[in-house]
Amino acid sequence: MTHLFKSRHFALKPHLRRWLVMGLAVAIAFLSTGCTALALKTEAAAVPQLVLATLQDPKTFNYALNQEFPSIFLFSFRGLTQEDGTTGELKPDLAESWEIAADQRQITFTLREGLKWSDGEPLTAADVVFTYQDVVFNDKIPADAREGLRVGSTGELPTVRQLDDRRVEFTFPEPFAPFLRASSGPPTNIVILPKHKLAESVRSLDGNGNPLFLSTWGTDTNPSDIVVNGPYAIESYRSGERLIFRRNPHYWERDEQGQPLPHVERIIWQITESTDTQLLSFRSGDLDIMGDARPLRPEYFSLLKREEERGNFKVLVGGAASGTLFIAFNLNQAQNDRGQPVVNPIKSRWFNSLEFRQAIAHSINRSRMINNIFRGISEPQDSPISLQSPYYLTPENGLKVYDYDLEQAKALLQSAGFQYNASGQLLDADGNRVRFTLITNAGNELREAIGSQLKTDLSQIGIQVDFTPINFGTLISKVTATRDWDCLLIGFTGSTEPHSGANLWTSGGGSHLFNLGPQPGQPPINGWQPAAWEQEIDRLFAAGARELDEAKRRAIYNQFQQVVQEQLPVIHLVHEMALMAVRDRIEGVQYSGLPTWGLWNIQALKVVDE
Repeated sequence: MTHLFKSRHFALKPHLRRWLVMGLAVAIAFLSTGCTALALKTEAAAVPQLVLATLQDPKTFNYALNQEFPSIFLFSFRGLTQEDGTTGELKPDLAESWEIAADQRQITFTLREGLKWSDGEPLTAADVVFTYQDVVFNDKIPADAREGLRVGSTGELPTVRQLDDRRVEFTFPEPFAPFLRASSGPPTNIVILPKHKLAESVRSLDGNGNPLFLSTWGTDTNPSDIVVNGPYAIESYRSGERLIFRRNPHYWERDEQGQPLPHVERIIWQITESTDTQLLSFRSGDLDIMGDARPLRPEYFSLLKREEERGNFKVLVGGAASGTLFIAFNLNQAQNDRGQPVVNPIKSRWFNSLEFRQAIAHSINRSRMINNIFRGISEPQDSPISLQSPYYLTPENGLKVYDYDLEQAKALLQSAGFQYNASGQLLDADGNRVRFTLITNAGNELREAIGSQLKTDLSQIGIQVDFTPINFGTLISKVTATRDWDCLLIGFTGSTEPHSGANLWTSGGGSHLFNLGPQPGQPPINGWQPAAWEQEIDRLFAAGARELDEAKRRAIYNQFQQVVQEQLPVIHLVHEMALMAVRDRIEGVQYSGLPTWGLWNIQALKVVDE
C-alpha cells in the first residue's frame, strides 16, 4: 500500500498516514481475533464457557518454577486454605479444618473426605507431605515459597509428617504467624501437588545432580499429563494462541444447592498481543471479561462506562488494587561463573549510591503520571505493603515519601560526586555520561506509557534512559537467571499478610530481584553479598513471623516499610485502581481491590442466557 501514499491522487499528510496505518493494523488484529473467537464459539455453542485473555504465553506448568502472574495455577490448583477475595478472611479449602496446639508450635490439618485428583486418584495427606517436604523444602528446587516459610533468625524450616490419610502435622521451632495464609494457594501461595505423578522426577537426578523435576511439566508437556486438584484441568495449549481449560469432574466443591462446581464447563484463555487487542475483542463481544488479571487501563474505564447499557456489560470498581508498581535498579555486585561482573561496574557504582536512588525518586513526577496516564484515577504509592493490609503505614503516620523536587534531586546527585556538563548532561565523578536501560514487559500499554514518562522525567536531571519494552518471558529470564539488566519497571501481587512478600524482600528469596543471590539449578555466582539493610529486613521478617501480638507485629512491619523507603531498593510509583469489565450474562462475580485476581471464585461463576 506504500505506493498509494506516494500517488499525487492520494497524497495524505504525514499525521493522517500514521493514523491510517495504525487503523489498518488494529483492523487486521480485530479481524484475526474475531475469526478465532467465532470459530471457538461455533465449535462449542451448547457448552457454557468463558473467554478470557492474557498478554503472554505461560512459561511453565510446574508450580515450583512459576514466577509469573497470571498463571495456569489460578484455574487448576488449590492449597490447604484460601483467602476470601472480598474480606481477606481465611477459609478452609482442601483442608476442611485445622487445629493449633497450645504452645502454637504445631498445626494439624484435616483434609476433606474423598478428595481426588483430576485423574481420579485419591488426594491424601501423603500429597501434602510430598509438596512441602520434597518440593517446597528441597534446596535443589528453586521454589519461591520456601523463603517465606523459614522460621526465626536461623531460617529453619518446619517439619511435616503424615498422621493418617487425612491428617498432616506441621511442627515449628517457634510460633510462626504467617503459615496459615502461606498455605492459601494461588496466586501467590502454596498449592498441593500430586505425589503419584511427580515423586519419581524429584528422586531422579540429571547429569549435573539436579532433580529431573526441574525439567518436568514444561509448556511442551501433553496437557493430559498435568494432573490437577482445582476446578479446571488443561485441555489443550497452542503457543501464541490460547489455552483451553475443561471442568475437572473430580473437583470437591459444591454450591448451596449441593450441585458440583464449577458451573462453567470450559474456559478459553486467549493469548493476545496487547491490551488494545483485548479491548477490541471485549467491545465486539468475543471476550467475556476484561481486567481480571490486571486492572483495566484508566482510559478504557471512561470509554467502557459509556457503553455499559448498549454492550450488556458492567464496569466494576473495586478501589485501589492490592499490588505494587515500582522501578528497581540492579544492585547486584557479584560475578558470574565466567568471572565477569553481573552489572557493568560503572553503572553498578551509580545504582548502589543511595543518593542516586533518592534523586531518581525525587525526579519522578507522579502527579503528572496520575493525571495523564491514569486519568486521575489513582494516587501515589509509597509502601511495599498493600494498602488494604492492617500493617500498612501511611505517610501521615511517619512513612518517608519523596515529593517531586528536581532541585533536591540535583543537589543529592552533586553531593554524591556527580556533575553536569555545559549541555546539562549528568556525568559521574570520572566523567562518564549517566545512561542506562529501563525494561518492562511489552504489550502492557500502561507500563509502556509509564516508561516513556520516566524517560522524560529523568532527562530533566540530565540522565539518558533507553526505554526498551521486551517480551515478558525474556524479561523474567533476565531478572531471575542471567541478571543482565539495569533498571526494571514491574508490578508485584499484594496481600494483607506482609510475609507473603518474603520471596521478594528477604535476601535469600528467589524473587529478590534487585540483588538476586545464588539459586538452585543455576550456574554459580561469586562474591554475592547482601547489604546491611537487606540483613536488617531479613531480621524484621523473622521477628514479624514469630510475633503473634498484632500491635507488636504492626510495629515490626512499620520498621520494615521505613527501611525500604529510606534505602529505596525499589521506587514505588502509583496505586492502580481495581477496574474490571464483565458481561451481564456472567453471574457470581465477587470483585474488590483486595484479591490479586478478579475471578478468585471462578468455580462459582455461572453463564446465563441473554
